[in-house]
Amino acid sequence: MNTFENSRHFACTTQAIFDAIQNPERLARWWGPSGFTNQFEVFDFRAGGRWVFDMIGPDGTRYANESVFFHIEADRQVVIDHTCAPLFRLTITLEPEVGGTRVHWLQVFDDPAFAQAMKHILEPANAQNLERLGLELGRV
Repeated sequence: MNTFENSRHFACTTQAIFDAIQNPERLARWWGPSGFTNQFEVFDFRAGGRWVFDMIGPDGTRYANESVFFHIEADRQVVIDHTCAPLFRLTITLEPEVGGTRVHWLQVFDDPAFAQAMKHILEPANAQNLERLGLELGRV
């Protein structure tokens, strides 16, 4: 197993959610598991653009991240290739539905053994990421 999926309804438009993704100040506030902060070095939000940043854990440990925005469709989908270990593709799809938008979160790791070994961390971390997105959407 190398795939992790989450889905959550938000009482917001696809445009409002897309803005929380494309705006680096907003994204830095909600990206990652609970207790983490982010420091962006490069954020080139376009297809082929790089995203280089550190996630900073609650204990101050810095986790270097490098990604490329593989595909961006405004107000609908963002596909991110994580280009440093562990390698994965994250697809965030925004689907309008009654009363708001459903966010689909699909994370596919290159290495099934790594994904299985880290499942106990990845599943709650992805859920926390969407919880933090909800908090960010409530700030506006």
